[in-house]
Amino acid sequence: MTRRKLTDEEIDLWQKVVKHAERLQSDREKMGGDHADPPAPRPKPKPHRTPNAALPHFEVGSHARGKMPTHDLKPSPGRKLAGDPVRMDEKAFRRMKRGKLKPEGKLDLHGMRMESAHGALNRFILSAQASNKRLVLVITGKGKDRDAPGPMPVPRGILRHQVPQWLSLPPLAQAVLQVTPAHISHGGEGAYYVYLRRIR
Repeated sequence: MTRRKLTDEEIDLWQKVVKHAERLQSDREKMGGDHADPPAPRPKPKPHRTPNAALPHFEVGSHARGKMPTHDLKPSPGRKLAGDPVRMDEKAFRRMKRGKLKPEGKLDLHGMRMESAHGALNRFILSAQASNKRLVLVITGKGKDRDAPGPMPVPRGILRHQVPQWLSLPPLAQAVLQVTPAHISHGGEGAYYVYLRRIR
């Protein structure tokens, strides 16, 4: 492809543009002429490090919060009952916990098997409520220490663990207002106070 020649008109126009245009300086000319060396690249900034003296003193275990809690797969019945809300009169509850209220009836489940103990508990609680008794004592015993081998933990005192659960289920739940471990004078951890609802 051949180049065409500019017309006189185009040459005049170009001359006018050149006359009014300002020449830009190149980076080399700004630095001091055609032979000036280009500027050296700036070094990368080094990361700022805090001196070790400013760091707080640390040793392995220095922030530990004391003894770590052990896994309690089955908390004691007394601990579970302590978290229950007070549903009876608070003054009477405090007197009961201190052993100042005398139980109006007592059931001793020592040596019973689970099936017979459950039936005896149902009969005792329902008949006590029918007799308008308010506070009764259920003795379970603390249970024997058994060294049971195996992967599953066996709670000490099966009846001690089962009785609060039975009292919270029908048919006894409608009769029971409050359950709490007994005072030491009435058996301590091996017995429960059961405060009954009035029949309406």
